[in-house]
Amino acid sequence: MAQRIITADDMDTIALGGAFLGTGGGGDPYIGKLMAKAAIEKYGPVTVISADSVADDALCVPVFMMGAPTVMLEKLPQGEEAIAALHSLEAYMGRKVDAVMCVEAGGLNSTIPFAVAAATGLPLIDGDGMGRAFPELQMVCFTIEGVQATPMVLADDKANSVVLNAISNQWTERLARASTIEMGGAALGAGYPMTGEQMKRGTLHDTLGLIQQIGETIESERAANRNPSPVLVEQFKGRKLFTGRVMDIERATVGGFARGKAIIKGLDKDAGNTFTVEFQNEFLVAKNGEGQVLATTPDLICALDSDGGLPVTTEQIRYGLAIDFLGLPCNPKWRTPAGLDLVGPGYFGYDHDYTPVEDISLS
Repeated sequence: MAQRIITADDMDTIALGGAFLGTGGGGDPYIGKLMAKAAIEKYGPVTVISADSVADDALCVPVFMMGAPTVMLEKLPQGEEAIAALHSLEAYMGRKVDAVMCVEAGGLNSTIPFAVAAATGLPLIDGDGMGRAFPELQMVCFTIEGVQATPMVLADDKANSVVLNAISNQWTERLARASTIEMGGAALGAGYPMTGEQMKRGTLHDTLGLIQQIGETIESERAANRNPSPVLVEQFKGRKLFTGRVMDIERATVGGFARGKAIIKGLDKDAGNTFTVEFQNEFLVAKNGEGQVLATTPDLICALDSDGGLPVTTEQIRYGLAIDFLGLPCNPKWRTPAGLDLVGPGYFGYDHDYTPVEDISLS
């Protein structure tokens, strides 16, 4: 069985990579990193296994945080909610879970599963459902493959829990979002229970290894007093969109999401230009001052602090911060008609068509 062991010391690197792949959202992985470190130090290291090594009849379950990342700045999880949700799901299904996994490869949801794996002794699958972060529950490749999101359990910091059964993954999102709002804007959950065979079809493989590799790149470039942007752009075959300083930020928690827009004044070779980046938890579209789309969902729009080279999340954006914005190609599954129906510009209400980031002229 292909596997590797993750210790508490590895979590700093993994959190860095998760923050980058979170495309501005997914929640600050710092919180999840602390939870994972504490769990690993208490229960022992986490065994990460390849998706292909999982038996076809195994029960695989993603564990995750749901809600607005801005809420997590003040409403910290107690640490037991995700485990309680997992155990409640096992009781409801009448079967023990064989492996846990990440629902997305970014932000808080790339670190919380390590805490759950350590506390339960379950292996963690090297893969996820997005290859990045997206704001809504149905926005996973599991949906494309016909995996049902329910039964799903959500749990909060007050020991409340709710079991959801829904007619579709879109309805799961609506019902779970309403529950999350009542739970204070953030909850932890377990859902998308699937067989090993379904998991192997729906999962984007080896993304936890990719997260760790990204974190190592950021650490090594920063140690050499270099900004990681050029190396990451080359690694992903993406492009640097622009560098600028935040001149204004509109941000509000609406309907269980952090929604807003950042206005950026160009720096260096982008001096004299203005840019906007819009987000719903995650960065969705970047435009120049003439309204030209520079990158759009489902491609990744990632932000790094121009001075320190650290990933920047939407809740961390503030006036005066200098940021490098990068545009990176998404996983090919998101560029299919089914993928674009789930996470393309049209779903979020934009009237522009999707064009791969590498095909957009930046002149």
